[in-house]
Amino acid sequence: MKLFYFYLIIIFLSSCSFDNKSGIWSNESFSISKKDDQFKDFKKFSSSEKLFNEIIEFDDNYKFKISTPKKNIEWKDIFYKNNNNLDNFKYKDLNELSFKSKKISRNKINNLLLFKSKNLVANDENGDLIIFSTGKDNFSHKFNFYKKKYKKIKKKLNLILENNIIFVSDNLGYLYAYNYSEKKILWAKKYKIPFRSNLKITEKMLIASNQNNELIFFDKNNGNIIKAIPTEEDIIKNQFINSLSLDKNSLYFLNSFGSLYSVSLKNIDINWFINLNQSTDLNPSNLFLGNEIINENNKIVISANQSTYIINSENGSILSKFDFSTNLKPLIYENYIFFITKNNLIICMNINTSEIIYSYDINQLIADFLKIDKKDAIFKSYMILNSQIFIFLENSYVLKFKMNGSIDNIYKLPSKIKSQPIIIDESILFLNKKNNLVIIN
Repeated sequence: MKLFYFYLIIIFLSSCSFDNKSGIWSNESFSISKKDDQFKDFKKFSSSEKLFNEIIEFDDNYKFKISTPKKNIEWKDIFYKNNNNLDNFKYKDLNELSFKSKKISRNKINNLLLFKSKNLVANDENGDLIIFSTGKDNFSHKFNFYKKKYKKIKKKLNLILENNIIFVSDNLGYLYAYNYSEKKILWAKKYKIPFRSNLKITEKMLIASNQNNELIFFDKNNGNIIKAIPTEEDIIKNQFINSLSLDKNSLYFLNSFGSLYSVSLKNIDINWFINLNQSTDLNPSNLFLGNEIINENNKIVISANQSTYIINSENGSILSKFDFSTNLKPLIYENYIFFITKNNLIICMNINTSEIIYSYDINQLIADFLKIDKKDAIFKSYMILNSQIFIFLENSYVLKFKMNGSIDNIYKLPSKIKSQPIIIDESILFLNKKNNLVIIN
């Protein structure tokens, strides 16, 4: 009888495990939508549209337009380039550890990295700018702009690179330019109001937004204000970080009130604006949330709250609206948009017709591929490498998808990923859990 109970306990424990064979679900028992639900304890008083949750099978007769992958050698903008969209990158795809540095900081490091001329540029909550060389010259150092009175304040820095200059805005209201090759400050200004957006740079201007939703254009040579455009200020501050995106002629600005502005780069005048916040109710569950906006080929793509929009960048008209949203920014590739939704769907859509080419439950695809029980993975980021979709999970697994939405491979990175990955010289660069720089071929 005792032997019977012993086997019964063993069977029970095995059925409750997180799939020790694959490890794909390990250490994570909830999805990214639950992880990022900041207002889960507030009751929702307003009704919402039904969430899109449809599985749409790929038509095998459909032919994708495929471009040649690009070899990338620098990452000067935290979102890669002016429009915040990514390219189809070349990648060796060997999954081999080719480089691992010493620990580059003892403090918590910003999740977003920059890279130029074999130099990684990062920053930590202490306010350190970290320049780490991956070349043979061993050109590595740290720089801290802040005085002792700010030592105990956690710094949130926003960075962008041009030539050897790092432009920085922060949550203390400082804006400065640092030449890392000459190790000196070029200029510094204090504007008192904390900055709260990514930075963009043009031929003559540095562009930022502050927490009061003021859009500001600076002279990048000295930090002086060229023009400031006030927009709607929120009564209740939320967690949304204002988003800036550029094309050749216009700046697109999405603020925490949910308003999208188009501003001419020639005369710094507003072209048009629209509001995407579906509710004027100020209860915390209705505060505007979203991710970084992207633009490509006269179209702007925004995912916010419960809806995703495709917008005409010339006049601000909404071309399409969809009843799903994402925690990761959409990705435009050729004539297609890819989404990973909050309810764990991978969706491919024709950007010109808004036709959904396919829609699949990623967790079900994982379970079917590995022949295991379905659970919830947590998605960190995704990009197109070698004309395939690579999805990085929080637990350092990689899902490799074909363009048609089927899984080609699942494997684990040789080091635990912490920062957002970037692609340099056909390799993946990221910081691991111990703040080591890791390069994967």
